[in-house]
Amino acid sequence: MFTGIVEGLGEVVAVESRSDGAVLRIRAKLDGAIPHGASVAINGACLTVVDDVPDGEARVLSFDVMAETLKRTALGKLDDGEPVNVERAVRADGRLDGHVVQGHIDGTGSVVSRESGEVWDSVRFALPLDLARYVAEKGSIAVDGVSLTVTAVGDDWFEVGLIPETLRATTLGNRAPGDEVNLEVDVLAKYAERLLSRTEK
Repeated sequence: MFTGIVEGLGEVVAVESRSDGAVLRIRAKLDGAIPHGASVAINGACLTVVDDVPDGEARVLSFDVMAETLKRTALGKLDDGEPVNVERAVRADGRLDGHVVQGHIDGTGSVVSRESGEVWDSVRFALPLDLARYVAEKGSIAVDGVSLTVTAVGDDWFEVGLIPETLRATTLGNRAPGDEVNLEVDVLAKYAERLLSRTEK
C-alpha cells in the first residue's frame, strides 16, 4: 500500500522490451538497499523490485513489467532520461499523509489544460467515462501516483490545484496539455459501489 506522497523523482535508465512485457530500469536516490521483491510505485503503478544496483549516490532499480501493465498504464510510453515519481510502500507504523493508494492503475487520462497562478497551478485532466462515477469534488485521486484533492469535476474531466511543493517535487510540475498520466481513483468508492450493487439484488 502507498499514500500518494512521492518520495522523490527518479530517472528512466532503460525500457527493455520483451516478448511478453518489458524490463524497466529506474535510477533514484533512495536511502539504503531496496530488498528483492519490495513494492515500489513508479508513476503510481505498483511494481516489484527484481534487482537493485548501487550507482554513486543513487540506485538503479529494475522491474519486470507485464504486457497487461504496459497496456493499461502510461509506463509503456516512458523514454530514457524521463523523470518519474517514486514511492516505496508505506510502513505499517508510518503516517498516512495522503490517502489509501494501492498502486493499481484504473486507467489513463491526459492533461487538458493548466492555468498558472501567482503561487499554484490549476490543472484539468481528461477523465475516462468509466471512471467518472468514482470521482467527486473534494474527494481524493492519485495522478501519476500523487495524492491530490479534486477541486472540480465534470462528466469527462476533473481539476486539481497543485501547490508549489507538488510542482517542485513531482513530475506534475512539467506536465503539458496532451501528456498522458496514470489514474487511480479512491478505492473506497469502488468498494462502496460493489457493496451497494450486492445489496440491491
